[in-house]
Amino acid sequence: MAKAGLIVGGGIAGIQAALDLADQGFKVYLVEKTPSIGGKMAQLDKTFPTMDCSACIMTPKMVDAGRHPNIQLLTYSEVKQVSRTKGGFRVKVLRKPRYVDETKCTGCGICAQHCPVEVPNEFDEGLGVRKAIYVPFPQAVPLIYTIDKGNCIECGLCQRVCGTEAVNREQQPKEVDIEVGAIILTTGYNLFDAKEKKEYGYGIYKNVITGLALERLLSASGPTGGHVIRPSDGKIPKKVAFVQCVGSRDEKVGNIYCSRVCCMYATKEARLIKEHIPGADVIIFYMDIQAFGKGFEEFYRGAEKEFGIKFVKGRVAEILEDSTTKNLLIRAEDIGSGELLEEEVDMVVLSSGLVPAATDDLEKVFSVPAGEDGFLAVTNPEVDPVATLIEGVFTAGAAEGPKDIPDSVAQASAAAMRASIILKS
Repeated sequence: MAKAGLIVGGGIAGIQAALDLADQGFKVYLVEKTPSIGGKMAQLDKTFPTMDCSACIMTPKMVDAGRHPNIQLLTYSEVKQVSRTKGGFRVKVLRKPRYVDETKCTGCGICAQHCPVEVPNEFDEGLGVRKAIYVPFPQAVPLIYTIDKGNCIECGLCQRVCGTEAVNREQQPKEVDIEVGAIILTTGYNLFDAKEKKEYGYGIYKNVITGLALERLLSASGPTGGHVIRPSDGKIPKKVAFVQCVGSRDEKVGNIYCSRVCCMYATKEARLIKEHIPGADVIIFYMDIQAFGKGFEEFYRGAEKEFGIKFVKGRVAEILEDSTTKNLLIRAEDIGSGELLEEEVDMVVLSSGLVPAATDDLEKVFSVPAGEDGFLAVTNPEVDPVATLIEGVFTAGAAEGPKDIPDSVAQASAAAMRASIILKS
């Protein structure tokens, strides 16, 4: 009997790899550290360059993974130990307690309606709120509630109103031992912490936000129902500026690589602002426009010509705030004209770059080394971009390096094919 495969990371790459392996008849364990699969793509409003609805693409794949008879979801779980066996790997997975019985919870949400505690919602980048018993977002898979013990006040209301008696506040962590023949690491990326660039005022000025936070404002399922407002006073911004290469191509923070997606997601978001707010002025301060993919150059040119988005080649030196109006003053150089610019805007969006996610933990648990850029190293990026330096362990998506959604999906399918060869042998 063929061995099972293990996928670590439940974003778009992990889901695609899991579906490809499962469709070939292999048992697949899909481990995700958060309560739901979906990853960063689940937070997006639209995808570039087609402007397709992100949720319309992602949700069916999430549902397919959740219902596939060959896929076992191990959400809210982490791989703690991996040891080599004669035929593959023995893996120890820690299932963190949800304090909700997964076999009883129906996802009705009555518990959350009665919960008196509200805390910032991580899924909405802190712009919205959630309860102490929650699902990350309405389309979550699995649709099972989780109690945030760190913020729970132990009032017991959720337990009393639960009709299926699913709430179990005495639940304990559980270790699961599994044996697999191949492993695919699809742990994705984190966004660069823009607070490291103090000159931009992120975390100091409320109206300086990240591109991912803007995605949540643009999304109809977001905290504002798709209405773009600035956080300081809820007003609709009439002039918005984007700052590119925040944490990318920057020796000062140690990230000299290009994050590849920032130019295009900023252009996409700028177009969406023009659609949401007719008459709005949008400026993008950039170093170089990286429009390398199919249809990307046309997308960029269309934003400039058809939507009237202003592109200024120049590095932003600093951002200051008017303490009265909360407007922001941008000081930058226009390299084309050589002039120093000062622009007063209502809101600034920082195009944060992509940085490795938990590669230190991966190296410790899986013995998979990282490259000089911090992303997982592969045997040969040119001809073997999915095989890590550990036999039987593969990688895909942004765990290997910054990339967009189509490239992540293609690489995930390639990793699944390589893993299937091992599982069949």
